[in-house]
Parts: sequence; C-alpha cells; structure tokens
Amino acid sequence: MSSVSEKHYILLISIHGLIRGHDLELGRDADTGGQTKYVVDLAKSLAELESVEQVDLVTRHIDDPSISPDYSQSTEQLSSKSRIIRIKAGPHEYLPKEQLWDHLDSFTDNLVNWLNEQPRMPDLVHSHYADAGYVGVRLSNLLNVPLVHTGHSLGRDKRKRLLARGLPREEIERTYNIERRIDAEEEILANADLVVTSTHNEIEEQYGLYNYYDPTRMAVIPPGTNLEQFYPPEAGEKISFKYRLDHFLKEPEKPLILALSRPDERKNILTLIEAYGESKELQQTANLLIVAGTRDDINDLDKGARAVFKNILLLTDFYDLYGHIAIPKSHDAEEVPEIYRLATLSKGVFINPALTEPFGLTILEAAASGLPVVATENGGPVDIISNCQCGTLIDPLDKEDITRGLLKYLTDEESWNCISQNGIHGVRKHYSWLAHSQTYLDKISKLENRYETVPEEKSLPKTLRYRDRAIFTDLDQNLIGNSMALKQLTSVILENRKCVSFGIATGRRIESALALMKKHEIPRPDILISSLGTRIHYGRSLTEDDSWADHIDHDWAPRRISKLLDNLPGLKRQPKSEQTPHKISYYYDSSVAPEQDEIINLLRQKEITANVILSFGQFLDVIPSRASKGQALRYVAQRLEIPLEQTLVAGGSGADEDMMRGNTLAVVVENRHHEELSQLDEIERIYFAGQPHASGILEALEHYNFFDACRVPDA
Repeated sequence: MSSVSEKHYILLISIHGLIRGHDLELGRDADTGGQTKYVVDLAKSLAELESVEQVDLVTRHIDDPSISPDYSQSTEQLSSKSRIIRIKAGPHEYLPKEQLWDHLDSFTDNLVNWLNEQPRMPDLVHSHYADAGYVGVRLSNLLNVPLVHTGHSLGRDKRKRLLARGLPREEIERTYNIERRIDAEEEILANADLVVTSTHNEIEEQYGLYNYYDPTRMAVIPPGTNLEQFYPPEAGEKISFKYRLDHFLKEPEKPLILALSRPDERKNILTLIEAYGESKELQQTANLLIVAGTRDDINDLDKGARAVFKNILLLTDFYDLYGHIAIPKSHDAEEVPEIYRLATLSKGVFINPALTEPFGLTILEAAASGLPVVATENGGPVDIISNCQCGTLIDPLDKEDITRGLLKYLTDEESWNCISQNGIHGVRKHYSWLAHSQTYLDKISKLENRYETVPEEKSLPKTLRYRDRAIFTDLDQNLIGNSMALKQLTSVILENRKCVSFGIATGRRIESALALMKKHEIPRPDILISSLGTRIHYGRSLTEDDSWADHIDHDWAPRRISKLLDNLPGLKRQPKSEQTPHKISYYYDSSVAPEQDEIINLLRQKEITANVILSFGQFLDVIPSRASKGQALRYVAQRLEIPLEQTLVAGGSGADEDMMRGNTLAVVVENRHHEELSQLDEIERIYFAGQPHASGILEALEHYNFFDACRVPDA
C-alpha cells in the first residue's frame, strides 16, 4: 500500500440509492435498503480505528427537486475521519440503479479527477454492489491498488429466482439489465483481491453460480450492529410511536408481531398476512404490525411497491383484519430503534419472512433490542440464529410453519425470556461494529504488499506534460481512407501543436503502425498506443513506458489462453509478426467460430482473466485485463495531466469503445463498423459524424469547437 502514510486511506464506493449521514430513507424504494445503512455505518466504524487515517464513502451526486437537497452536497462530514463524497455522473435527477450503467464510465473519470485533487491516493478501493464494482475494477487497475468487493446481492441468483416465478427472460433483461450486471460481476470476481460476504451461505449458494468463483479469496465478515442505537427497553419506558398505532388496533396492549422491511414482493409480507389471517389463535394472541417504508399516496409509488401495498389492503379486507393489523404510513429512521423496543415491551416477536435474505440486518437489530426472531431459512439468518440462539428458522412459503414459529414464543413466556436474553448477548458478542472493523482491517492488511505504486522512473518531455488538450485516433478506418481529408487534418493538428498533444491508438504492432504512418505521411504522434493498448511510447524518440508493461502483466496467462483457444473452430492464429508478449491475435470466421460472449465464457470457466476484443467482425485479440485502448488512454492522461474532458477520441470499431465511454469528447466516424458501436448512439459526449475517415474527425473538431478554447501553456 501507500508509503506516504502508515495509516490506511480507504475508499468505499456505493453508487445507487440515497445515501446520507442522517435520517436514512430506508425503504423509500428498492434501491434504498440495508446497503445504504451498511456502508454509512461501515465508514464511521472503520474511521474510529487508530490505524485508519481517512475513510471516504463515494456515491452519486443528485440534484433533483423531488428529493432532499442533502444529496446534492458535494461533501458531507460523517466524523472527524470519515465523509461522504458525491460525484456527478449522467443527468442531475435521481435514477434507479438499472439506468446507471451507461453513466458509470463518466462516474469513474470524475472520481479520478477528484482523487487527483486529494493529498494522497487511497490504499485500497472497496466497492459495494455490481455498479460500484464496475467502477472499482477500473479504478483499481488505474491506481494499482487492491480491490475489495461486497456484492450485497447477485445477478445470477436474482435471475434464477425471477425465472422460477415465471418471468420471461426478455422481460427480466428489459427490466433489470441483468446480463450487463452479471457480466460486471464476473469481471469483478476475476479482479477482486478480496470478496467480503456476510454469511457462508452467500459464498456457497450465490457466488458459487459464477465462473470466477474462488472461495480462497472470500471472507465472511458479518456486518456490525450499532449497539448505541439498538438495545433492550428499560422497564416502564414510554415510547411515543405506540400512540401512532392506537387508531389501528382494538386491543393495543396485545403483543406485537413486527415485520419491518421494504415493500418488496421478495420480502414476502403477503404470505405473513395470509398466515395471520388464517390463524384465529394468532389473532387472539397478538396484533400484527407491518412497517414497510413510507408513503403519502400509494399511487405515487413505483410499480412493485404499489402492487405490494394494494395487496396488503386487499388481504386485510379479505380476512377482515381491521383492528388486528397496523400499517403506519410513515416513520423516521430515528424511530426504528423505538419500534423494536415497543415490540419488546409488548412481549412480541420479530419476523423476517423473506423468500431469501442475503444477510438480515433487521434480525440483528431486533435481537439486540431483546425481541425473539422468527426468520426465513434461506440465506443469512441461518448464521445469525446459529450464532446467537435468538430465534427460529421457518420455511417462508409454509404458512403453518410461520404460524408455529410465532406461537412458539408468543405463548411460552419462559421460552420468550430465554431467547430474548440470548439475542441481546449474542449480538453483542458476534456482531458488534468494533469486531467487524478489526477483522476487516486484519484481512486488508494482508493485501498490503501485493501492489506497488507505478514508478516515475522516466521523465516525460516537458512539451508533452503541459499540453492543454489532446486528440487520439485509430489509424485504420479513421485516418486512412481519404488522403485529402488526412492532409487537412494533419495540417490543423500541426498548427495547434503547442497546445494539443496528438496521439494514435491502434491495434497494430508498433512496427506496422510506423510503416503505415510513413506511407501516408502521417506525422509521428506525441503518444503512440499500439497493440490494442498493451504498449505505450512517447515523443519522437518513441520512449517506451516500461512501467505500463509491468502494470498490465498482472494475472496474464498467455500459455493457458493459447492452449484453450488455438483449436477452436473459426479461429486461426495471425502471423507471428502480429503477436506480442501481451497480445494473442486470431483471424475470426464468424460463420463457424463461437460468438465473442461464448469465448469470454470459455476463459471464465477456466478462471482466466483477460480482455477479448473483436474488431471489424474478423479480428479477435486477447490481451491482459488491465490493457485496452481506453485503459491505456486514461493512464497516459494521468501521467500527462491532460483532462479527459479536453481529449477528443475518434473511433470506428469495437476496440475503440472503452476509449469513447466516460468523459472524453468522442466521435464515431461514418464508416464505422455499425454492429460494434451501435450501442453508443444514446450516450452523451459521443458524436456520430456524417463523414467518413479523417473528414469525420474534422467534422467533430468543428462540432466541439475544439481549438477555440485551446490554451498554450506558459513555457
């Protein structure tokens, strides 16, 4: 890790949902659940350790009149050593996580810009959920720091359960962008140094579905519970929330069966109500309290939450549960601990009947408050109940099992008292934030010596380092094809050479690229990225960046790749002249060869980490996971201190895509390979030119008014 300080600087990334340090809007929607509370509590807890210098929790900047202005603050201090940092990405308004994918590259670029302004770089990146993991992989690769990841939930498991409910694959993909999520999760697992899970069940049942499943890189570190917030009530304690329930209940002094969750179909609240409605003994013994987020008007909720609430009301009416069930419209985050204590004072029971529960933070909160727990047997509650002996596991689809589990404690005071005490002591012993943070720090300390900062062993030409902006373009299909337009473009670049760095990013080997440039009288670039981003050279003397070669060699396994792919139908090795130590190149015959995704899956099944690039439908290249044109471009921009926002990138094939995503000013020339770049047509900052080849680049220079703001740096 960093040699600047012996203390850790930890960067947490959690992008979707609504994250702030106070009054968390838990249950507002499907994106604002337990993860938001977990990451805030984690940041605060880690910052309390002596060996930690700073913890930054990075999330998305949102400026939307429909939500609190808190989420538009660029920085929010959590404690003396922890804060929330909000980074802009995409439109200003609040977006569901499924709509964030096209904005994650911009989020990454903006985050790098912010980090460049800080006193030091982080010692590690810890991403939460697949969207943050997508960013984490790229940030870890660029900064050469370890990547820690927590999935919270996983796409393959979600798809399996949605299919089991009868949803068509097409609808699942359209609604949840599930393939993109799963692809990101495979990439994360291929690159993460440590995967933190909450339970052993999570490792076996969820991560086991992935090609890059490697339990040796996984650690169970259960989340902590804030014991200053969640504790048993004092005798005779008066809790104001009780009066919010009185108008619902005929006999408000009865024990409370408490269910607290988001209004999400997977939380299985409806089956709980059915079990309660079909059991006269339960109705006679206890009242049912459903705390399911907040609402002003059910019709204003999203489709899923609206359906859940309408069915709650329909079931309440069907079983005639008026006077037996309370469904308060709202509650504040600060009231949640009181709600648990209110249920404990009533000698009630907490129930989590979810179809599956990745962890079960509410179970810990309830147990710490002295409530016996009845919980789903699917997922994290298995570990919690086993460790704390604080309740009973039930089959969430078996209404009789739910009823038995609840009556077990509601009708036996001795059993209630024993289990209540077990929960209070068990949570304190096994699930405190202090224990979590100390275990976490021990795990990440073992990653310290795996990475070294990229050295600055070769000074770069001053004329390069202080250019105001840059132009990067491919050779084939971009510069080559229209000699008159090429001459005009090179003339414009030479006229502005004092403020603009000129770069070429090509799939060709350096020798082939230089020969082609000479043939077409293309001036030698300031930066030459060759062999699909696996080599970088600077200046007229073509000084190679040896640190880049060392950097991308991480986890590169060329012999294993060749052994796996050489005999596939439709793949034929290109000549030795096109092979390099970090690039394996094939001719690709689409009529017989496996599709690109199939080849990627073959590599994943063998746990081989690499990038597979298909260009023009006929060339297939395999390169290290840390290498690509886009990653090389961002590395160069970091070293030369050229803002990506002032970098024009011209491309025409799939190999150019990651250069064009994010904050660069991009142009797709008219003669592009349509199928490979068609998915970019709705992304901001990507201009589709009406002209081919160099004419398209000239068109983009005018479109972006690129040179008018060009500043010649002081000598």
